[in-house]
Amino acid sequence: HASPRFRGGPSAAPRPPRRSQRAPRAMAAPALCRCCGRAAGLWGLRRAPLPPPPRRRAHEQARRARGAAGLLAAQCERGLFQEVFPAQSAEEQLPALLEPGRPPLAAYCGFDPTADSLHVGHLLPVMALLHFQRAGHDVIAVVGGATAQLGDPSGRERAREPLPAGRVRAQARALRAGLERLFGNHRELFWEPGAGRLGRAALLDNARWLGREPLLRFLGGAGGRLRMGTLLSRQSCQARLRSAEGMSLAEFLYPALQAYDFLHLHQHHGCRIQLGGHDQMGNIMSGYELVTKMTGTDVFGITVPLITSTTGDKLGKTAGNAVWLNRDKTSPFELYQFFVRQQDNIVEKYLKLFTFLPLEEIHHIMEMHAKEPEKWGPQKRLAAEVTKLVHGKEGLESAKRCTKALYYSSVEALEEMSDQELQELFRQATSAELMLEPGMTVLDLCRKANAIPDGPSGYRKITDGGVSINGNRVTDPETVLILGQHILKNGVSLLRVGKKNYYIIKWLQL
Repeated sequence: HASPRFRGGPSAAPRPPRRSQRAPRAMAAPALCRCCGRAAGLWGLRRAPLPPPPRRRAHEQARRARGAAGLLAAQCERGLFQEVFPAQSAEEQLPALLEPGRPPLAAYCGFDPTADSLHVGHLLPVMALLHFQRAGHDVIAVVGGATAQLGDPSGRERAREPLPAGRVRAQARALRAGLERLFGNHRELFWEPGAGRLGRAALLDNARWLGREPLLRFLGGAGGRLRMGTLLSRQSCQARLRSAEGMSLAEFLYPALQAYDFLHLHQHHGCRIQLGGHDQMGNIMSGYELVTKMTGTDVFGITVPLITSTTGDKLGKTAGNAVWLNRDKTSPFELYQFFVRQQDNIVEKYLKLFTFLPLEEIHHIMEMHAKEPEKWGPQKRLAAEVTKLVHGKEGLESAKRCTKALYYSSVEALEEMSDQELQELFRQATSAELMLEPGMTVLDLCRKANAIPDGPSGYRKITDGGVSINGNRVTDPETVLILGQHILKNGVSLLRVGKKNYYIIKWLQL
């Protein structure tokens, strides 16, 4: 399956032009971080050191301080906002525009349906949208039903395989469903009704406007305002042009289409902020250029960090390491385990990026972890928060049941597991349906399930301790199967032969 990506074109910033033609500067995270109190208040915030109050009062005071500092300061402090563009007008205007009590702004982020599921790499731009929504601003998630048919060239050494229009439409529907689930879970599980205004959320497909835009009108309008020199100067564009394969016209025009998305959303929805992964800054610049030239309005771009593996590769389908957000591709248990396995040197950062926990609570969690590292408290809290956002309460409970069944040999957890959970937990397991016959033994079960070879070698497999049922080792092949012990209350037996060979036995007509 192809993987959805943040929409946009070439990833790198343009080569610096002559001073008279130089584009507005992007403001990097260190400049933003002044607003959280580590330097002079770039956004007008000057925070004096406070004596440590009692914990509950400290949480409340910090919450109010962050509200005064504004959305930019709070998310900079968490590390979610990496760059803001253009730097000068962002410094001068954005803090006031995003101030509590002001009319809400609209921000958007795009996702191309090059697969039928979002993955963990998409969670940070979604989190950025949710934080805007929590601050009372309106957000738009755009599914790129039109742009996906061209393919985003950013960060790629060769062109994407073209996708049939029917497949793109089907994957766009799946992406919209995934985004709706994330926004719905957030509204239901992470937002208190009395907490203030939760901004509106809209899901749009750019095929609605790009698919109806006549080519000549597009080229004569938006195409006449974008500069070839700027587009050609992108580092990724230059690399592709020098390659043996070259770069197609469709790929070259991709940034122009994304820029047109920004223009359309600004004109029809009042959108003034575009969000995207850090590799999308070049495309955000193109959108800024088009909107400001055609409307004269100041607009802004904000990037979020890219999530990488331990080897430094970007998480996603292209690198072959995607952790998907759809249950049929990555189960709640697998998503939970991905975050539980994060190392100590990254877990605090991920708690700030992937959760809505107050920073003071995160600091407390890390303090407790320093005293009791064997409990893996931060990892478990991180995994629980993310799994609940992605799969809801039932998804989190499913992940915990599977964890107990697999790693703690909990018979109670096995008995509560559904067929779907068993299949998710033991994806490579063989399933078999058997009738329980009077006097049926462990040996009979293993042979009927084709789990051991015929003859003495299969018999010895059991006597040597290589077989377990429901987590309990069985060494007597002639043991008669007992309801409640070898056969669980849900009519299932989990047979394991060796270390990794699982068999799910469903008993009929018990």
